[in-house]
Amino acid sequence: MTEAAELPPAPEVAREVFGDRFGDAVRYAELLAEAGVQRGLIGPREVPRLWERHMLNCAVLSEVVPEGVTVCDVGSGAGLPGILLALVREDLKITLLEPLLRRTNFLTEVVELLGLDHVTVARGRAEEVMGTMPPVHVVTARAVAPLDRLAAWGIPLLRPYGEMLALKGDTAEEELKSASTALSKLGAVGTSILHVGEGVVDPLSTVVRVEVGESPGGVRFAAKRAKAARTSRTRRRR
Repeated sequence: MTEAAELPPAPEVAREVFGDRFGDAVRYAELLAEAGVQRGLIGPREVPRLWERHMLNCAVLSEVVPEGVTVCDVGSGAGLPGILLALVREDLKITLLEPLLRRTNFLTEVVELLGLDHVTVARGRAEEVMGTMPPVHVVTARAVAPLDRLAAWGIPLLRPYGEMLALKGDTAEEELKSASTALSKLGAVGTSILHVGEGVVDPLSTVVRVEVGESPGGVRFAAKRAKAARTSRTRRRR
């Protein structure tokens, strides 16, 4: 058995980023380095670079999330970026959406341990929960799937004029270009590539922003959403 990698101390900039929640951020990092590795949620090789590559890289996404909105973190996994966003932004109402039971169990434990009252953990696939979960202002994701596939899952969860914010790497521009047709069919009205985390992370975190119009998901999902709404109203009357 190989010896577990040691979690390095939090960099000084993390105190500024997390503020009053710095202690909770440290505890979360410890959980990722211990239980997260043991349960196969992150690889042991990621532990030495947990703060820079994962924690801070995700936390700076908060720079482009509007104030006081609802957020769904699709394919939340071990809570990246959803848990970090919750630690930095208590004004947000966040749903961590994840299909795998062992991951939702971990997320539930983290949410309870850190007292994240503004966070809900939901088990399911994005394509399965539409109509059962209220549409949100913002969908977030990191390392879930190529942009075209991710958009097909995430955009239908948005309310009209919402946006999807996807943390991407060097392939962001290429993915955005190849997904342009799919994004248009899904109701996207604007796209951009943002670089966030000045003075916090190097290199900067790359975010693909996809803004939607009045029909998130396009015509096909508009019909599906209307049907789900009718079913929901019928159930409430019974």
